[in-house]
Amino acid sequence: MATTSDIKKGLCIKFNHDIYKIIEFLHVKPGKGPAFVRTKLKSVTTGKILDNTFSAGHKIEDVRVETHKFQYLYPEGDTYHFMNTEDYNQITLQKSTLDAPDLMKEGEVVTILINTEDGMPLSVEMPSHVILEITHTEPGVKGNTATNATKPATVETGARINVPLFINEGDKVKIDTEKGVYTERIKE
Repeated sequence: MATTSDIKKGLCIKFNHDIYKIIEFLHVKPGKGPAFVRTKLKSVTTGKILDNTFSAGHKIEDVRVETHKFQYLYPEGDTYHFMNTEDYNQITLQKSTLDAPDLMKEGEVVTILINTEDGMPLSVEMPSHVILEITHTEPGVKGNTATNATKPATVETGARINVPLFINEGDKVKIDTEKGVYTERIKE
């Protein structure tokens, strides 16, 4: 058993007869009244996100997990195939368990959290940034450079993001996987 002081991003807990992963949390100490923790929880079985508030010191049942490196192989409908980089065993996961499936390209190495009780995969943690190539974007209009102007672009995985006007087709860009936003252009 853990308490609210053990809450951190990525912790898996049992809550409402399901297993949830904490994706955001905030410890709040108001001037009046007891402290509490606001959390955003994502169900590892359904992908549903809910907000919950725990009072300070509340007991939570954490789930013991192991992390393993897996290489993303290919998608097949709503299932995604991965291979363990240590023993080469393959597993398939549903699209709902992935945080940013549209930013994952074949060959990408990800970390998969596995429940130690039953060996079931719980969630997939992407690297913090990925480098993808722009496959389609409209050319930027010269002189149309007001503050931070952006345009839509499609990357090699099919995801759509907004990029600055100076980005062209064929450019490689670094994308923050947590927010799904452009961070910088990669020079070759």
